Amino acid sequence: MLLEAVYHRPKLNWCYAYDGHTIHLRIRTKRDDVTAVSAMAGDKYIWDQSMSYVPMHKLAADELFDYWECEIVPEYRRLKYGFLLENGPEKYWMTEYDFLKQPPENPDRLFEYPFINPADVFKTPEWVKDAVFYQIFPERFANGDPSIDPTGALPWGGTPERDNFFGGDLQGVIDHVDHLSKLGVNAIYFTPLFTATTNHKYDTEDYMQIDPQFGNIETLKKLVGICHERGIRVLLDAVFNHSGRTFAPFVDLQKNGENSRYKDWFYIREFPIAVQDGIPTYDTFAFEPLMPKLNTDNAEVKEYLLKAAAYWIEEADIDGWRLDVANEVDHEFWREFRRVVKKLKPDAYILGEIWHESSPWLMGDQFDAVMNYPFTNAVLDFFVDGIGDARNFANAIGKQFSRYPRQANEVAFNLLDSHDTARLLTKCDGNKDKMKLAAQFQFTYTGAPCIYYGDEIGMTGGHDPDCRKCMEWDEAKQDQELFSFYQELIRLRLKYSALRTGNLTFLSAEEGSANLVYTREDAKDKIVVFMNNAAKPQNIEVAVEEDSWEDIRSGEAISARLGALNIKLPAYGCVMLRVV
Repeated sequence: MLLEAVYHRPKLNWCYAYDGHTIHLRIRTKRDDVTAVSAMAGDKYIWDQSMSYVPMHKLAADELFDYWECEIVPEYRRLKYGFLLENGPEKYWMTEYDFLKQPPENPDRLFEYPFINPADVFKTPEWVKDAVFYQIFPERFANGDPSIDPTGALPWGGTPERDNFFGGDLQGVIDHVDHLSKLGVNAIYFTPLFTATTNHKYDTEDYMQIDPQFGNIETLKKLVGICHERGIRVLLDAVFNHSGRTFAPFVDLQKNGENSRYKDWFYIREFPIAVQDGIPTYDTFAFEPLMPKLNTDNAEVKEYLLKAAAYWIEEADIDGWRLDVANEVDHEFWREFRRVVKKLKPDAYILGEIWHESSPWLMGDQFDAVMNYPFTNAVLDFFVDGIGDARNFANAIGKQFSRYPRQANEVAFNLLDSHDTARLLTKCDGNKDKMKLAAQFQFTYTGAPCIYYGDEIGMTGGHDPDCRKCMEWDEAKQDQELFSFYQELIRLRLKYSALRTGNLTFLSAEEGSANLVYTREDAKDKIVVFMNNAAKPQNIEVAVEEDSWEDIRSGEAISARLGALNIKLPAYGCVMLRVV
């Protein structure tokens, strides 16, 4: 047993309160090095009467490690614990201090979860577990009110450029809510709606005003009301890392320089502010001089931005915020942001844009979730780009899942493309079967899937600005078969809770193989998913305990033979079977 590989620490994702009564414990061991792990757990004040061994199950694995987990409901909301590691006859007891070959004589040097204090429990919005998001880039979704088109707006459907406009607005979304209801989505994520000079609106001019080319606050209220009547939640985009060049405090700074009362609203390295060899003398988003970075440690800046965060919840009843460039803003600002937002709307969804491992933001005091780009990369590598085999993919998924507490995984924002990337169908070189297979994993995985507008009807597009084409509303030019496919995926996900929050176990993910088999299981259902990520048909066989199954799409009855299911799949095929 390689003890050097064994890892655990209290709190974070290793020992945390899942709710007000339940504690999850996790421990890491070298892959395939330990055959069984148990938690020895009890109350520190009545250890002899309360201690018991709780078996742990293998939660996930990656290329180096196995991750084990168990759930404990302590009678008095506190826990003293250690671990028993077994590899056949070999046994070690792990304490906070050491590895022992005999059980510890007393609990003094074990790990401890002191008490489940309600204020410390990481609570995420329940509704997000059941959400299917649809991302809308407002300027390109639909033009519902030509009277508010920006000057120089082009006819709908032209070639997107970084600086052109087509007149998309909020009335256009209202006009096409039926499309969203028909598709089956129950949440919308809008890129920024506030006053700005660009078509993407990430250069905010006024955080308290809807951009006139999109409508006004009354239009937004109407849209949110219509969405809520249909069971659709609404998420807005906040750009609190930086403003735009026309933001009034920055305009004043440009005019008055070091004498501006707003000079401390930004990070100025040198006056007068200028751009020298392509580098501004003030901090910005990237090196973009038109997007000066805001000083969120400044009391006035903080007050203004938190007021904006509250305003749109109070006035328009929005359901949460997506936070742009979230990892470049200080943690203390986000802690205050969470307190303000959750006080107004406890089930508001706080989603950070972070493209990397995000544990520091997912400890219950800042975000509910992040945009799950490690998931995105793993899915695209395997299903789209053919990088790595099934084992590599399962390792990447296991590693990512093990990083966060379960409640954060359950509301993770799982996307495969967006306004920042090439479109999924384009990434698949137009191969719809590959696109569908990737989407089927997305919709049968823990977390909230998101469809980028137009993907459901076969829209294509390379990197920005090509991925921001005008939505195609001519039904003759829409891929209706693909639309039906997404409808069915959404229907199945919402029908079976196991596909949303059930435990995931890989039954087959072998080195050198393109085949993938995994189960999603909860108290209601057990579903096994077979995937063939190859360009030719494959027979896939996997051992199962149950005899009777049904195809959840067709309803066809399937029987296991000699303790195994044998499924023939076409190229890039997928079958989902449920125990009956």
